[in-house]
Amino acid sequence: IERWFRLEWMEHTPPFYSSVDIRNAGFKLAPVDTNLYPGGWNNLTPEMLPLAVQAAQAAIEKICPEARNLLVIPENHSRNTFYLANVAQLVRIFHMAGLNVRVGSIDPAIKSPKKIELPNGDTVCLEPVARSKRRLGLKHFDPCTILLNTDLSAGTPGILEDLHEQYLLPPLHAGWSVRRKSNHFHSYEEVSKRFGKLLGIDPWLINPMYAKAAEVSFATGQGIDVLTSHVDALLTKVRRKYKEYGINEKPFVVVKTDNGSPGLGVMTVRDAKEIEALVRRPRASKAGAAKEGQEPCDLIVQEGVLTNERVHNGVAEPVVYMMDRYVVGGFYRVHAERAPDENLNLPGASFVPLAFSESAHLPQPGAKPGASAPNRFYMYGVIGRLAMVAASYELEATDPDAEVYE
Repeated sequence: IERWFRLEWMEHTPPFYSSVDIRNAGFKLAPVDTNLYPGGWNNLTPEMLPLAVQAAQAAIEKICPEARNLLVIPENHSRNTFYLANVAQLVRIFHMAGLNVRVGSIDPAIKSPKKIELPNGDTVCLEPVARSKRRLGLKHFDPCTILLNTDLSAGTPGILEDLHEQYLLPPLHAGWSVRRKSNHFHSYEEVSKRFGKLLGIDPWLINPMYAKAAEVSFATGQGIDVLTSHVDALLTKVRRKYKEYGINEKPFVVVKTDNGSPGLGVMTVRDAKEIEALVRRPRASKAGAAKEGQEPCDLIVQEGVLTNERVHNGVAEPVVYMMDRYVVGGFYRVHAERAPDENLNLPGASFVPLAFSESAHLPQPGAKPGASAPNRFYMYGVIGRLAMVAASYELEATDPDAEVYE
């Protein structure tokens, strides 16, 4: 497995950093979401900090070995102290990697440096960015590298475009204004087939099947028949797989927007008839309307993967954090009010760090399967990295500056 990854990274560039939501059904272990602008760095344990710093050094060295100044550009919601604690942690990681780090806000409301005290004792200083013709920086601070920690789901701000002399990480086409989940899972499917061949396993065991439904509007009913047939077909495929493996669970699919915008939320669907019911329900028109009003949007229908993980009696899913090609840590997202077949990424979720590094239990011969923790963490890291390989394929395919070979 490690050799396979090494060969992949000789041919492809990993995303600068990423986090992957993983679901472990016991019979299936698969990524369900890959984020290329991960927040939540504050949820990692202090023990993981040295790993993150080492990975940050490796990542920076590859891109700009002489880097001295790094500018972090956060999301604009500067009142969210959870989010800002994540920014503070990123600043700490890159500072320990030997860089001068400042935080530059592109929020028009930030007109002068604004110091924010966080509940955990950290402070974050947001400073207004200054744009010259070819560069972006702060007053008296000229960075050679700019790290984006905003997913650009509202579109790409002009201030970030046409920067010719600085490294922008990740590139703009990693943002949701360009990125599509269906592209990502298309790449992931390819990766899982090759990896499955390497291990001699059915790729389905690590790959969530999916379909794409274009131009759907719950408000007007446009595209609903296509969506319903995709849901129906995917449920049938999953049912067939469950039968093949003797799995006694009720198949379900998850419907969400293809471009990562939170407009629709995530719907768990167990029967195609539920889709028709949504159209008739007045509430659905609010949920289905994209942020711009009643615009139809592209949806992805994804095979639902149950989670068999429990932490403190709450349903949990692991989230793996990576920088460059290294797994640097992770945590469990836990939600006491949700079911094993539901989305956990909602208000009310709590985060329990995964003990990746200091876990001393070695596999015990003869112990019951799953009793030895580190194996499971190693597997999470493998699935996370497979999703990262897929993201690198996806970014290559959507790179506007890629050379086209005739």
